[in-house]
Amino acid sequence: MSPFDARPDGPSHRRSGAPAADGAQGGTPEQALGRLFGIGVGPGDPELLTLKALRLLRAAPVVAYYAGPRKRGNAYTTVAEHLRADQILLPLVYPVTGRIPAPPFDYEGTMRRFYDRAADLVAGHLAAGRDVAALCEGDPFFYGSFMYLHDRLAGRFRAEVVPGVCSVVASAAAVGTPLVYRDQSMLVLAGTLPEAELERRLADADAAAIMKLGSNFEKVRRVLTRLGLAHRALYVERATMHGERIVPLADIDPASVPYFSMLLLPGEQWQGA
Repeated sequence: MSPFDARPDGPSHRRSGAPAADGAQGGTPEQALGRLFGIGVGPGDPELLTLKALRLLRAAPVVAYYAGPRKRGNAYTTVAEHLRADQILLPLVYPVTGRIPAPPFDYEGTMRRFYDRAADLVAGHLAAGRDVAALCEGDPFFYGSFMYLHDRLAGRFRAEVVPGVCSVVASAAAVGTPLVYRDQSMLVLAGTLPEAELERRLADADAAAIMKLGSNFEKVRRVLTRLGLAHRALYVERATMHGERIVPLADIDPASVPYFSMLLLPGEQWQGA
């Protein structure tokens, strides 16, 4: 079985590749090409879905979404209650999730082939004249998985992106702190960067958000401690999701840090406030 055959959705939705429903865009060569919509569904709270995202989501004949093996995926879970029974669901199931296997496993090549295949599946529907709403957690163009479809398909099909609430601002709301004041600048970093590079970039930052923690957490905490920034760091897990958790930096077990976690270094409060 191909990883794309996994079906985390319920039986009320039609299988990917089924004929379009009456009234949906059809599949004859004479018809116009379908449109690709990158739908930012926000950080996890279903109420943070925008009105535009909801309108386009419900109108699309095909809904594509990324998910782990035998999982529904966070983006799909966020919008599931809004889907119609006649929409075609197209799960794009990651071949690798969690900790990356050690070499000689070719992670970059594996993921490149996965995104190529995912784009081919979506392109099949677009070429047949069916619009595709591709779901993306947070915002599609801010570390969003949709960008890999966009890179491969936007030159061939009409593409539109609906921005979504990203995890950085959702995390700031969860911990209840402003991120930047007045003329301060904001630095967004991936915790996957080498330790020395993290330290170099954070040394002069007014404010920062450090994403992609997981197994990188202890490395990041060491850097913040050396720079004397640990007292400013605010840690949040699963912001706006079920199970949201805000924990003091010193109390965090590095082995328990999930993918959906973030460290914020808010800018110094403006004294004129």
